[in-house]
Amino acid sequence: MQRYFTNEPISENNTVTITEDDAHHMIQVMRMSPGDLVFVVANNQTYTMEILDGSSKAVHLKVKEVLLNTNEMPKKVSIVCGLPKGDKLELITQKATELGMYELYPFEAKRSIVKWDKSKNEKKVARLQKIAKEAAEQSHRSTIPQIHNPVSIKELVELSKAYDVKYVADEEDAKTDERQKFAEQLKNVYDKQSILIVFGPEGGLDRAEIKLLLDNDFQTIALGPRILRTETAPLYALSAISYEFE
Repeated sequence: MQRYFTNEPISENNTVTITEDDAHHMIQVMRMSPGDLVFVVANNQTYTMEILDGSSKAVHLKVKEVLLNTNEMPKKVSIVCGLPKGDKLELITQKATELGMYELYPFEAKRSIVKWDKSKNEKKVARLQKIAKEAAEQSHRSTIPQIHNPVSIKELVELSKAYDVKYVADEEDAKTDERQKFAEQLKNVYDKQSILIVFGPEGGLDRAEIKLLLDNDFQTIALGPRILRTETAPLYALSAISYEFE
């Protein structure tokens, strides 16, 4: 069944109305009609709902069953990505959502070749948020990862104070013979709930950025002996966390 997210509350008579793009998708794209069943996520709770009636502008549904939410990562993993070139941030958003990412912070790193046009902030973030929503629907998530505006290194340090565990992927660690395995580090966070991981852009993180993060309680991680692309590293980390905790 198709899955849809809504910000509308469930009414007292167990109905809800879905509008705009999702209504259009149900009626015009999927050719749904009264009696058809869909999954609807409202306020992070998943329901099986039956279509009562509707048009491409608004679809009215009624709750048939309340489902258990068992497909979210048991840890809230937030990803910080140094601004990459091209459409890599869109790829990271899509695939990291499928792998269980909780939220994404683009990062204005010193070595980022791409410079974020702040005049287009709203449009760019909205585009990424739409990609995250579609990926969450496809992968049967019960939450949509939040996509934030880009942060500076100082803002990153400040927001990191809210996390239980803080990692920074350092390619220099991958080059050493005595690197600590990421899997071993994860065994120490079973009693923690929130994890923040920072990844650099194509040119990696500047050593001054690494030092500042380490001075603020970050731990370095090495994702194996090979140097990974900026769009590959977050997916590796999320996969390792999923393997350990799911």
